[in-house]
Amino acid sequence: MVVSYIGISSLNCSCFPPRLCFAKRKQSAVSAAMSDDPISDWILSEGNATQITRTSPIGGGCINNARRYDTDAGSFFVKTNRGIGPSMFEGEALGLGAMYETRTIRVPRPFKVGPLPTGGSYIIMEFIDFGASRGNQSVLGRKLAEMHKAGKSEQGFGFDVDNTIGSTPQINSWTSDWIEFYGKHRLGYQLKLILDQYGDSTIYQKGKRLVKNMAPLFQNIVIEPCLLHGDLWSGNISSDKNGEPVILDPACYYGHNEAEFGMSWCAGFGGSLYNAYFEVMPKQPGFEKRREIYLLYHYLNHYNLFGSSYRSSAMSIIDDYLLMLGV
Repeated sequence: MVVSYIGISSLNCSCFPPRLCFAKRKQSAVSAAMSDDPISDWILSEGNATQITRTSPIGGGCINNARRYDTDAGSFFVKTNRGIGPSMFEGEALGLGAMYETRTIRVPRPFKVGPLPTGGSYIIMEFIDFGASRGNQSVLGRKLAEMHKAGKSEQGFGFDVDNTIGSTPQINSWTSDWIEFYGKHRLGYQLKLILDQYGDSTIYQKGKRLVKNMAPLFQNIVIEPCLLHGDLWSGNISSDKNGEPVILDPACYYGHNEAEFGMSWCAGFGGSLYNAYFEVMPKQPGFEKRREIYLLYHYLNHYNLFGSSYRSSAMSIIDDYLLMLGV
């Protein structure tokens, strides 16, 4: 939801393994204590660099600090957070790794996640040099559909770890039924946060009534667990120097492919994107009726993160669905 970096540059990554590993390596007694600078240590060892020539800050982040590390082996992108342990970045890295492994759309390749010696955590990833625009929407639509088609889960709806949507926890407990998952871990979770934070019993009670009665919106369709970016807005979409789309800062999970468009109100998606998408992933009956149920999750999250200016949009969606469903 919140952009954490605004520019990432190309690095030849053939020397790195395709899967990110968080397993602890065996260490000598001398190196067993945490390094004072684990980021530079990794870059100068497993990153195959012999010299860091420059580091420079990258703006755009509201949650994390970001820096570019230039080396004789290429450039790396590093995010740090002094107040949060590695779990947040582990969730991001696992999501980036899952999208990377579909070999469909370009994402920054994650390399390393770890704790900082003074508290907090870091993630090291590929540095991609962004182009001048967000790229071709038709190409983005096709590649998103290809990712959804390739990234499937046999465990149901959810993800291997919980992660975050902006700074809000996102619960990803594996669930076999999509309506149950979306109702409990997406809408229901956000509604409870609103009740706890603002005492807004009106939106909570109406929202819970919608969750209880929303099953007819999903009749006569097939819902498969597809790998979703999960937070696809304009700040998380760019292109590389070749004009190929790049997506970043994910909140990944396996869900209904239509949920990917839940941030479309803040993404500027046009008809060409949807047309290209549906050529690969055909539109299912009732798509238009379900669109706003997926917007609702993100409006509720914005209400939780930024306050009551987003309340009216969320309430309007809830009221419209309660009227449509006659409940």
